[in-house]
Amino acid sequence: MTTIPDRAAILREVSSVLAHELGVSPTMPIDERTRFFADLGLASIDAVVLSEALQRHFGRTLPFHDLMAEIGRRTDRDLAIGELVSFLVENLKL
Repeated sequence: MTTIPDRAAILREVSSVLAHELGVSPTMPIDERTRFFADLGLASIDAVVLSEALQRHFGRTLPFHDLMAEIGRRTDRDLAIGELVSFLVENLKL
């Protein structure tokens, strides 16, 4: 049985993937309130790169299209890292 990482572990892993795959080096630590576009200065293509990198990192296909569709229906289309962590927690336990 595979152990599912907790929220804190997933946040550390997301931060690591952001640094190593997208070259993100923010002046402040990344936390669950950090916003993908406004705080990290990333673009929508970076969301695609991140989704591919996270799938490789976790060794499984994840339904990022569902997350992106949900964000696309909102007025505020920025993604909080906490939302990404919640998505990963939910989908890694399946």
